[in-house]
Amino acid sequence: MLYQRSSQLFAEAEKVIPGGVNSPVRAFKAVGGTPIFVKSAKGAYLFDEDGNKLIDYINSWGPMILGHAFEPVVDAVIERAKLGTSFGMPTALETEIAALAVSMVPNIDKIRFVNSGTEACMSAIRLARGFTKRDKIIKFAGCYHGHSDSFLIQAGSGAITFGAPNSPGVTQGTAKDTLLAKYNDIENVKAVFEANKNEIAAIIIEPVAGNMGCIPPSKGFLEAIRTLCDESGTLFIFDEVMTGFRLAKGGAQELFNIKADIVTFGKVIGGGLPVGAFAARNEIMNYLAPLGPVYQAGTLSGNPLAMAAGLEMLKALNADAQIFERLEQKTAYLEKGIAEKLTANKVKFTINRVGSMISVHFDEAPVTDFQSASRGDNETFKKFFHGLLQEGIYIAPSAYETWFITDALTYEDLDFTINAVDKIAKQL
Repeated sequence: MLYQRSSQLFAEAEKVIPGGVNSPVRAFKAVGGTPIFVKSAKGAYLFDEDGNKLIDYINSWGPMILGHAFEPVVDAVIERAKLGTSFGMPTALETEIAALAVSMVPNIDKIRFVNSGTEACMSAIRLARGFTKRDKIIKFAGCYHGHSDSFLIQAGSGAITFGAPNSPGVTQGTAKDTLLAKYNDIENVKAVFEANKNEIAAIIIEPVAGNMGCIPPSKGFLEAIRTLCDESGTLFIFDEVMTGFRLAKGGAQELFNIKADIVTFGKVIGGGLPVGAFAARNEIMNYLAPLGPVYQAGTLSGNPLAMAAGLEMLKALNADAQIFERLEQKTAYLEKGIAEKLTANKVKFTINRVGSMISVHFDEAPVTDFQSASRGDNETFKKFFHGLLQEGIYIAPSAYETWFITDALTYEDLDFTINAVDKIAKQL
């Protein structure tokens, strides 16, 4: 495939945008080469500026769960835009989507909308600190909760890819209140709790990690953390920016039957537009201004276009009783096919999957945390990535990202992908 137009556009972008991109992982620094510039997308496919058609396995990093340019969402945005794009005042749409979200997700009474997953997680931490009157938080090495200062301490995803998990600009004062724990290591978590008794406001986790590849929680891990939080008066925050409305209607809380104290959302809840949200039971949410002392605000929060898009997406998911079963079956089919081809070609690998999140790690050992994810063969991943790209398949340009499956994918698309993996594996 030729990418002449994309290469030209990237060269132009580098002159006026840092690194030529508005989010670092798009830059292809981890895999080499030039980023693909997208012109349009429909269903399961991307169409780039050079006229190439690509099967899409990132789907805008998750929100396109029903495919690109999903008509109910597009129509809703168009109709709302005709009425005005922003008011900075309440609209009925905000209440409508809030009520629907609260009805779909267990253990939440109220929800507040913001503009991104980063903002949602940042706000959730502030709320937890204000509610508990404690300063420290625990996060897990390799988990990414956005680029707020508190979270850029051994963060996952782009921070790993760029080799700068402790970003300059994050003060020592901020860093000292962020405690690091090992994902899937409950003894380590207990030790952190023990060393910081009665000081921990919250522990925040991706219930299924997606920013060091897809890593599921080990059996009993989330349950044990829930117990620790109950015993110590610490709030348990589920970062469901990726998993919310994707793994189940009620997200990871429903899937694993674990109650979180605060839940954050993004991706799917916005239907493809920039939206985030955080939610909890009344006792906690009523601590927010204007009811309570914890201040949080956003001029464009609850933007009518974003609310219209998110509402149609949630309506569609709520009305489709088989959607999550279909996604599970398609992703399991893809997993089985890729595993068979890599095995047949004697490629060392591990595949992790939960529902419609999946990742291929080029290492034989189980991938259960940041350390084991880091052992993957990145040179093999680069060849795998570019091989798939040449075959017309787009996956995340980083070994530390999960793939997101869309219901718009057909089994013909999956078979095409599996056969492409077979062809590439012969060269690995």
